[in-house]
Amino acid sequence: MRYLDPRNDLTFKKVFGEHPDLLISFLNALMPFASEDDYIESVEYLPAEIVPETPFSKDSIVDVRCFDKQGRQFIVEMQMYWTDDFLQRVLFNSSKAYVRQLDRGRRYSDLQPVYSLSLVNDVFRTELKDAENCYHHYSIVDVYETNEHLKGMEFVFVELPKFKPKNFRDKKMVVLWLRYLTEVKDQTESVPKELLDNRYTKKALQLLEEASYSKSELYAYDRYWDAVSTHRTLLYGETKKARERGFAQGHAEGLAQGHAEGLAQGHAEGHAEGLAQGHEQTNIANARRMKELGATADFISQVTGLSLQEISNL
Repeated sequence: MRYLDPRNDLTFKKVFGEHPDLLISFLNALMPFASEDDYIESVEYLPAEIVPETPFSKDSIVDVRCFDKQGRQFIVEMQMYWTDDFLQRVLFNSSKAYVRQLDRGRRYSDLQPVYSLSLVNDVFRTELKDAENCYHHYSIVDVYETNEHLKGMEFVFVELPKFKPKNFRDKKMVVLWLRYLTEVKDQTESVPKELLDNRYTKKALQLLEEASYSKSELYAYDRYWDAVSTHRTLLYGETKKARERGFAQGHAEGLAQGHAEGLAQGHAEGHAEGLAQGHEQTNIANARRMKELGATADFISQVTGLSLQEISNL
């Protein structure tokens, strides 16, 4: 038996976009509900939004939308690689879903929460004290009284490459669903017994069996991976060009500034200081340009040596 990758556009939507029972189990496992009283009992699907494309986002995002009997909306997105534009897209989509509830003439008091779940096949938070933490929950909280928060929108981001079962002790379904998304790859022939022993993940695995897909579906499946690979290459190429342009510009500016200051302070002292400042200005110019082109802060830090705080201040 061979399986397809569950993160692909075709398979993700077939599993979670066509089988409400699987989506309910998935959301109840991963959403930050305070208690089981908040669990989802039924869902109704909403059509996927058509939103303005951002650089390198085309064909990299898969989403499934629904609302439950309480009126709460859920947006589930699979993002194949991280860009800063994706974060803005998540905020845009959630805000629009929240505001559009008034289109039907409702009062503000009728507005229901919007929950966003973003599964990211990339690492984007490396500066945290707990570097292994892959689950990030954001809500609107009081800065000084963090137990007080405004209800309306909540966001969850999961960094799939950082997932480790040991980090979710006593949360069986979270572990099973994240193992499903991280351990089943394209052409996988053997799957973990634990996934087959659970009725939800077993059904989700059956929906990944390659033999159950038509030739046209498999063609679409392959085309999705081709598109993701192409856009990842373009992103890398643009980042590399930004680094080269920034290095050349920063090097020239740094040398000029260092030379001028060096002359004022004396040839020997000024030469040394000028080179040092020139190197710093080179790094700053490189970082600023890469930041404009959407490179992550972690990537910029690795390339330039600047701290995440210095990059944030640019």
